[in-house]
Amino acid sequence: MDRRNFTKFALSGLAFSFLSDSMGRAALPVTGPEPATPASVPTVPATPRAVAQKPYAALLERAKAALDNHAHHFELRDRVAIVDFDAPSKNPRMHIVDLVGGQTSSYLVSHGRGSDPAHSGWLHSFSNEFNSLASSSGAFKTGDMYFGQHGRSMRLLGLDPQNSNAEQRAIVVHGADYVSEDHVAAWGKCGRSEGCFAVAPHIVPQVLGLLGPGRMLYADKIGNG
Repeated sequence: MDRRNFTKFALSGLAFSFLSDSMGRAALPVTGPEPATPASVPTVPATPRAVAQKPYAALLERAKAALDNHAHHFELRDRVAIVDFDAPSKNPRMHIVDLVGGQTSSYLVSHGRGSDPAHSGWLHSFSNEFNSLASSSGAFKTGDMYFGQHGRSMRLLGLDPQNSNAEQRAIVVHGADYVSEDHVAAWGKCGRSEGCFAVAPHIVPQVLGLLGPGRMLYADKIGNG
């Protein structure tokens, strides 16, 4: 075998060895952190200290009590979303809490025009009435995901007397440009929805992925402000 053929043979063998090694590595299981996707795991009745010290801790306790009261509606009890309407719309006030590990992801979220007629950036009142354009309080069950006029969205079923019309009012989770960080930077507050829980368009996949159908979203206002 001459030198040129020998070199070609050696290089092809080296390439095959590298390819085989790469394919072998690709077939190995990933050992890094798992992506934030919905998981059905049992609820561990614990409140980690980090969550207990958050300003929304009292609302979380109320949400956990609602989760127990509506237990027959929920098979998925690993995480909940709470919407703290005591906070202004310029603050991330939707908190998706992992009830197992205590991790929390927080997002901007709108309130309804009927709940803030002067557009102050603060929610002043709730309503369950049709055509009120207001936000409703209480426990909601996340439902089917669909693609509508606001893009990818998620239906909600109201489980309490004060939000029982949510499904008929088409109160859903959807994306809206008026809930973006840029909008808050320009106006000092989010825009208002017609009662829906609108979030920034770019985080819709994350919010809907963490919630998924069959979990609880709980919204309320505990303070007097």
